[in-house]
Amino acid sequence: MSDVKYFLAYSIPLSAIVGMEIGGVWSFTTVLYAFGFIPICEAFLKPNPEKLNEEKIQNRLTNRFFDLMLYFNIFIVFSILIMGIGQLTSQSLLVHERIGLVLSVGIVLGTNGLNVAHELGHRTTFWERTLAKFLLMPALYMHFYIEHNFGHHQNVGTPKDPATSKKNQSVFSFWFSSVIGQVRHAFQLQKNILKNKKRGFFSLYNDFFFYQLFQLFYLAFIGSLFGIPGVLFAIAIAVVAVLLLETINYIEHYGLLRTRKGSRYERVTPMHSWNSNHAIGRLVLYELTRHSDHHHRATKKYQILESIEESPQLPFGYTTSMLIAFFPPLWFKLMNKRIPKNS
Repeated sequence: MSDVKYFLAYSIPLSAIVGMEIGGVWSFTTVLYAFGFIPICEAFLKPNPEKLNEEKIQNRLTNRFFDLMLYFNIFIVFSILIMGIGQLTSQSLLVHERIGLVLSVGIVLGTNGLNVAHELGHRTTFWERTLAKFLLMPALYMHFYIEHNFGHHQNVGTPKDPATSKKNQSVFSFWFSSVIGQVRHAFQLQKNILKNKKRGFFSLYNDFFFYQLFQLFYLAFIGSLFGIPGVLFAIAIAVVAVLLLETINYIEHYGLLRTRKGSRYERVTPMHSWNSNHAIGRLVLYELTRHSDHHHRATKKYQILESIEESPQLPFGYTTSMLIAFFPPLWFKLMNKRIPKNS
C-alpha cells in the first residue's frame, strides 16, 4: 500500500485541470502548487534517505504498477495539451489567465512529459523508448534523446557537456548555453552515428532529421485544430517545459566537475550529481531527485533508485532550489561552499 504515494506524481496535472476549470487567478494553480505549496511543505518535512532491502527491490521490479504509472502520462499530457490550447484559442481570456494557463500546461509538459520521457528513454525496450520520443515531441525537444543518452551520460562533469552548469554561471546564461549546445551536440552525434554506419545525411537512419519532421507534423496538427494562434501557444508551452527541464539540469550538476587524468577524465561517480531526498519532490518527479544513483547506473528504474549518502546533497528540494537559482547571487552564496573541493 505504501507504493500508492507515487500517485502524487499526478498532482501536477490535476492542479492544471483545476486551474482550467475555475479560471481567473486560478489559472496559476499549477505554478502556485509547484513553486509555493510544495516548497512550504518540504520545509517542514525531513529528507528521507531510506534504503530498500533486496526483497523490496525485487518486488518493485516485478510490480507493473510502476510502469503503468509512467505510461498513463501519455494520455494525461496530450489531453491537457489539447484542453489547454483549446481553451487558450476558443475562450475570451484576460492576459493574466492566458499567462497562467501557458505556465501551468508548460509545467505539466515538463514534469509529466519531459521528465517521464527521460525515464522511458533509458529503458531497454524499443516501444518504451518510442513512448519517450513521443513525449518529447510536443516540447519540440526530440533531439534530447540523442544528446542525453549518447552525450550527457558520457560527458557529464566535463567541458564537453552543455548540460553541466559551471560554477558561478547563472541559470539564465545556462539556458542559452545548454539549449544551443545540446542541439549542436545532438546533430554532431547523429553525424558520427551515420558515418560509422556508412550512411549519408539524407538517410532513413538519420533520427535527428526525422525528429524535426515529427515536430513539424505536431505543430501542423495543432494548427489544423486551433489555427495559427494554437501553434503560437503550443510553442510558448514548449518553451516553458524546456526551461523547466533546463533549470533542473542546472541544479543537478552545478559546479561538479570530473578530474582529468592525462587524456581521459575520471569515470562518472555519484559525486558528479547533486542528490535530494526531499519527499514530495521525489514522488512528483518519479525519484529524479535521486540523480546521483541515476548517473551511477542509468538503466536503473525510478522505483528502486536510492540515496547515496556520499554524493553532494542539495540543502533543499528541487522546486525550492529552482526558485533560489532565479536569484544568482543567493544561489552562488548557498551552493559554492557546498561544491566538493576536488570539483
